[in-house]
Amino acid sequence: MVVETEIPVRYAETDAMGVVYHANYLLYFEVARTDFLEKIGYPYARIESEGLMSPVVDVHLKYGSPLRYGDTALVRTKVTKVTPVKTTYTCEVYRKGQDVEHEKPCVVGETVLTLVDKQTFKPVSQKRELPSLYETYQQVLEPSE
Repeated sequence: MVVETEIPVRYAETDAMGVVYHANYLLYFEVARTDFLEKIGYPYARIESEGLMSPVVDVHLKYGSPLRYGDTALVRTKVTKVTPVKTTYTCEVYRKGQDVEHEKPCVVGETVLTLVDKQTFKPVSQKRELPSLYETYQQVLEPSE
């Protein structure tokens, strides 16, 4: 399953050259992951209500062409790997209006998240602690090529 999230590029997210500052793509990925969870019926607030949090433990980004102030980012998000303790999301960022089937994305990124106890911050098994989320991830999984 691929979820598309549109995010307008705001002036404050750009640098002196008028392009999106590289670290701001991580914010776009966070917005897109939250949207992804909403669309699969498991909002992030539900995870926190169970006394858990899902921090990022690894990030990889590959930059292509820049987005600029006034553009709208189209972030295509999918889950590409799931284990009992980690979930990998892959995001492709396009400029709204690009042909996502034939054009290269502006940015490609991968974030790996884990599940931790909110009080102790110790990792837990999502398969054991949130079996319904783990099963949902299995159903929407789009393994990377």
